[in-house]
Amino acid sequence: MPSRKYADGEMVMGRWPGSVLYYEVQVASYDDTTHLYTVKYKDGTELALKESDIRSQSSFKHRKSQSSSSSPSRRSTSRSRSRSPGRPGKGRRRSSSQSREHKNDKKKTIQETSIALPPVFLFLFKPSENNTKRYNGEPESTEKNDTSCIILEHKLKPDLEVKRVLEQYSLRSRKDEKKKEEIYSEKKIFATVKTIEKASTKTKELEFGGRIGTFMMILFLPATVFYLLLMCKQDDPSLMNFPALPALESLWETRVFGIFLLWFFLQALFYMLPIGKVVEGLPLSTGKKLQYRINGFYAFIFTAAAIGILLYFQFELHYLYDHFMQFAVSAAAFSLALSIYLYVRSLKAPEEELAPGGNSGYFIYDFFTGHELNPRIGSFDLKYFCELRPGLIGWVVINLAMLLAEMKIHNLSVPSLSMILVNSFQLLYVVDALWNEEAVLTTMDITHDGFGFMLAFGDLVWVPFVYSLQAFYLVGHPTVISWPVAAAITLVNCIGYYIFRSANSQKNSFRRNPADPKLANLKFIPTATGKGLLVTGWWGFVRHPNYLGDIIMALAWSLPCGFNHILPYFYVIYFICLLVHREARDEHHCKQKYGLAWERYCQRVPYRIFPYIY
Repeated sequence: MPSRKYADGEMVMGRWPGSVLYYEVQVASYDDTTHLYTVKYKDGTELALKESDIRSQSSFKHRKSQSSSSSPSRRSTSRSRSRSPGRPGKGRRRSSSQSREHKNDKKKTIQETSIALPPVFLFLFKPSENNTKRYNGEPESTEKNDTSCIILEHKLKPDLEVKRVLEQYSLRSRKDEKKKEEIYSEKKIFATVKTIEKASTKTKELEFGGRIGTFMMILFLPATVFYLLLMCKQDDPSLMNFPALPALESLWETRVFGIFLLWFFLQALFYMLPIGKVVEGLPLSTGKKLQYRINGFYAFIFTAAAIGILLYFQFELHYLYDHFMQFAVSAAAFSLALSIYLYVRSLKAPEEELAPGGNSGYFIYDFFTGHELNPRIGSFDLKYFCELRPGLIGWVVINLAMLLAEMKIHNLSVPSLSMILVNSFQLLYVVDALWNEEAVLTTMDITHDGFGFMLAFGDLVWVPFVYSLQAFYLVGHPTVISWPVAAAITLVNCIGYYIFRSANSQKNSFRRNPADPKLANLKFIPTATGKGLLVTGWWGFVRHPNYLGDIIMALAWSLPCGFNHILPYFYVIYFICLLVHREARDEHHCKQKYGLAWERYCQRVPYRIFPYIY
């Protein structure tokens, strides 16, 4: 096992990934598994570099002294040439003798260069505006970010010695360099986290408690769903009153599983319809952009029409309520089978198509978080389809089934006011998500997380069966509320929705087109990635205003259930825990991605989710 060469805290010169420039960096840590150094640039950016991409400062200082030692001869040559008209004979002799010296120095420089050049060569060139702008993602080599760069230029004659050096170190001609510059300019490669991912293919930092934590969550998440549903069925759903476990054979029904499969493939059919616009997602690590068809709202309309036809022919939709546990078990079984398929197919996926957060090399961890970033069957994107279609639209259908079940069980001519509020609030949330479907393409679920058990179970089981908990609870535990109370709860939901929607719209508009005249009043902090961090508007109020809106809406969804039991408020507690976890995860991700700019942003916007509290 090779030993490390550079110690923690040592100042060295590190090559910027994707470029040929070396910058002064400090060694932060070393990974014995991947043999990668984590180094920190002076602007706060942290990258993972191979040992071959790091050089000691002494080697650069040695070359710099060689360069400066040759400059006096060039200055004396310049002076001798300026005096040559007055003294023609002597001037020519002096020039010719200095020319021979210059040739000898040049040959000597070539020989020294052929010995001193490292295995991963440096292009050493004179700084200019074009050179500093060559790679859009590199840190600026100016005093503004205080990043030092060793620069030198060699102009060598095309003799055999130069040719040998060129072949030995694969140096490109200027023409090839221009082509390379054009390619970088066209693709707009930024030094983002994606650069880090390319340099380090393995996931180093494990979330969710690592292998043990993810294994426990694979067992814990289904058990939590079944526990909540069993509790709602009880007359007394208090936490101390643990429900009796049903017989195993009662949890499975082939007909129910068939209905679930029919629902899933019906939504897949709606997804493949050639309607709606086609848009491009954010660039992948390779620079490629995937295409997505935006037709989720159309799928919702078609689903509503299909449900209307079923009700017209007197299909009993409350069948969902009567077999709710069997539907949950069927969805869990399908999500597990889908997760196994996704992991098996990911083993054959190219390295660049793997998820940056799900490539640890540990089976359980990668199975849970998702090994492949964007698994597709042809143009059918499995992750994007499951993100909004079967589970989210299914959530609305389940709520409607609970509303009809309440009317039948309690012999009501119209649903209760509590049930109407829950259905209305959550319908608004789903319709908003489908109407603004394009915005999901910028979320971490699509851009960062792989598609594994976590998202498959979350999309197909957790969302439809846990998010509908309030409606399911109200069927067995009706709650009467007055109109003034209903108006107050509606106001709370409207406030939450306004914060949620306006914050997301502001962020998405800025990401798509920062130069939009509508956003001219917004201020932002520029970053080394080429993106900006908003410090005015909602994102200058707290760091995650969309999470604040989410939590306020979740509270409004639970308030119609009253305060007799804590069970309907499980969703609020869960949502707070989930968003705090996501917020911590976002903080870590953004700190690595934006470096010093993120620290400046945190100083400008100190509160994370709750103003003046957290």
